[in-house]
Amino acid sequence: EVDWFSLASILFLLMFAPLIVYYFIMSCDQYQCSLIDPLTDLLTGNKHLSDIWNKTPMLTYRAAAIYTLWVAFQVLLYVFVPDFCHKFIPGYVGGVQEGAVTPAGVVNKYEINGLQAWIITHLLWFANAYYFHWFSPTIIFDNWIPLLWCANILGYAVSTFAMIKGYLFPTNAKDCKFTGNFFYDYMMGIEFNPRIGKWFDFKLFFNGRPGIVAWTLINLSYAAKQQELYGQVTNSMILVNVLQGIYVLDYFWNEAWYLKTIDICHDHFGWYLGWGDCVWLPYLYTLQGLYLVYHPVRLCTANAVGILILGLIGYYIFRMTNHQKDLFRRTNGNCKIWGKKPEYIECSYMSVDGTKYYSKLMTSGFWGWARHFNYTGDLMGSLAYCLACGFEHILPYFYIVYMTILLTHRCLRDEHRCFSKYGKDWKRYTAAVPYRLVPGIF
Repeated sequence: EVDWFSLASILFLLMFAPLIVYYFIMSCDQYQCSLIDPLTDLLTGNKHLSDIWNKTPMLTYRAAAIYTLWVAFQVLLYVFVPDFCHKFIPGYVGGVQEGAVTPAGVVNKYEINGLQAWIITHLLWFANAYYFHWFSPTIIFDNWIPLLWCANILGYAVSTFAMIKGYLFPTNAKDCKFTGNFFYDYMMGIEFNPRIGKWFDFKLFFNGRPGIVAWTLINLSYAAKQQELYGQVTNSMILVNVLQGIYVLDYFWNEAWYLKTIDICHDHFGWYLGWGDCVWLPYLYTLQGLYLVYHPVRLCTANAVGILILGLIGYYIFRMTNHQKDLFRRTNGNCKIWGKKPEYIECSYMSVDGTKYYSKLMTSGFWGWARHFNYTGDLMGSLAYCLACGFEHILPYFYIVYMTILLTHRCLRDEHRCFSKYGKDWKRYTAAVPYRLVPGIF
């Protein structure tokens, strides 16, 4: 059942999330990244909405061609080019991998080839920039707002198609969820794993491609624009490219592990993932680089090193926390965490068919510090991206505010699910690990 608060939140996001994206990008384009000046102009009558809209670049044939080629190229790499990286890169897990068991008991297979797609895409990007010169490295920045309209068209199209597909020809009818509320079903999705053919999985494709592959290309285009405008690339822009590049590469290196995360294991595919991955992710996760095009920041050496260290420590915590959990699961606790056998709490739960299952919740290592300490590392990295932009404007700090809200909400969502699943065993676990994100505080 959909409670009134969930429905109100969903209606708010459906109405205002696209406007929020537009407002941020428009503020950079027309107001030098000020979030206050557009509102001031409107409230004082200096400008009308029509004035701002009329100055906004519209959809162009060039942008439509660029975006169509981009998405088609990523579909080609995803569906038709089997992974070969796992054959020669030690430690990398690619190729055909199995996902988690769905609620209907299905185990889907995936072609894990995101790292390969990222490498091929970026090799072509640099080959063009330094040798072929088919297009300018600033092409993304130069068409940024027209590309926004293309991304919205795809986001709404794929979300609407996924909903129609869930009603008329679902991949697996037993993995569909109908609440009876149109807005909830449209946003949160009906099908658990909508697919076309054997390998095109909507969730994995749109989560990783085209948005995350584009993330580093977008930042590179920003750096190229900074070079074009000012004759140099600032150390802050380099920091943003490096730190966010590490995050992107980590995602693709661990793409097989991602099959066990909340997005794939619990979320259905609707507007939240479809539009969010097409529009929200590439446009708002890259605000720091966009801001630095309009306001180049030259950090002193001490600040640059401090921000780099914060970002690297955050990444280390994020990665090692997830590694400890993955190792614990794969070995069923028969491993060593920080040089000793991990501590854990035995839990049991009952499935829908009445079968009793057992599992273990680790209470040592980073997981003994806080129940979601991987999110803490993620937030440290997010803060580092923002700090690289200085303190002149609040716009680049939207990311840390958003990530704090998102990950705190995920904590609560995950814990509600775990309490429903484990009952009194979950209470024992929370007593052993009392903090969610920050030891001693929260």
